[in-house]
Amino acid sequence: MSRRSEGSPARRILVWQWGRRGAGPRIAVDLAGGLKRLPETEVLLCLSERAEILRSKNAPEAVVKVATYSSLRGLLKRLLTAPWLRRQLARIVRDFRPEVAICAMPGPLDMLMTQVLHRAGVWTVVIVHDAQPHPGDGYPLQALLQRRLIRHADQIVTFSRHVADGLTSGPHAVSCPVTALAHPPFIGGTGTVPFAHGGAPRILMFGRLLPYKGLDLLAEALPHVCHAFECRVVGHGPQSPELHRLATLENVSVENRWVEEDALPALVEWADIVVLPYREASQSGVGAMAIASGRYVVATRVGGLVEQFVDDPQAVLCNPDPAAIARALETLLEAPPPIRPRVDNAQEWENLARDILASRNA
Repeated sequence: MSRRSEGSPARRILVWQWGRRGAGPRIAVDLAGGLKRLPETEVLLCLSERAEILRSKNAPEAVVKVATYSSLRGLLKRLLTAPWLRRQLARIVRDFRPEVAICAMPGPLDMLMTQVLHRAGVWTVVIVHDAQPHPGDGYPLQALLQRRLIRHADQIVTFSRHVADGLTSGPHAVSCPVTALAHPPFIGGTGTVPFAHGGAPRILMFGRLLPYKGLDLLAEALPHVCHAFECRVVGHGPQSPELHRLATLENVSVENRWVEEDALPALVEWADIVVLPYREASQSGVGAMAIASGRYVVATRVGGLVEQFVDDPQAVLCNPDPAAIARALETLLEAPPPIRPRVDNAQEWENLARDILASRNA
């Protein structure tokens, strides 16, 4: 429950995200947790009934579930029942009477919610993670649907200045205010120390296994690392020549699979170094979690990664080319700097929640 003062009316905040798995539901749950830590704040969390996090050990205690879809065919079928879903959402808004509503990550059905909120006069925030979809990522018509969603928003929040600049410039520049805030780390982790396992140093690349993530750069870089190491490339994506090449390298394993919610903290803490060899990036939730879990990070100087890691002593930034990535890995393997004190992840989400609400009066 949220903290409330005797006799003080609570601010009612609605947080929704209707993805089935991945970062979207996780962000919604952690943001709702941060909001609940604020005084005089009552929070209603709305997730897809199919959300993986509802079956995890981090499942939220109270949540309103909405029937969504599990495939493109299911989405089309769900759109045919849009009037029924809109009435359901209207009941949720009418019963809870939110003062503020926050979309944690845009999705195909969110226009229905923003239409309901607009009619109810609710101040609506949309957290936008990418100014434009990355190659091979996202869902059909994502850019168009996101632009329509933004037109119904009162405030946009991004997790990097890079994305904010992309939204405020160009032919589709948004007309509502845009606030760039830092990406908090996902809550989780046990605090193990890098290299304490005593074996070969462990390097991890984790995430969507798509070409823009620099799979080819990593495949070319690893053979030039002189130190002994063990590397795991873990995530879900289409089979590709880059993944095949990585799988043929000595001491490198490729695990093309979806990592379930409860397994993610242990996977990150298996590593000594998390490598982000991206060709382009908006920001990195994996990188934020790695830093918060006491891991070292090697990241390329692209997009929002520069501002995210430039001042972090646990991170080494490098150019997006194989030789530079190999040198950055060797820098950390030869002389890893001290690990900074662990951050209070829940406090970081509380800070984000406070900053989002403060943007209303900015």
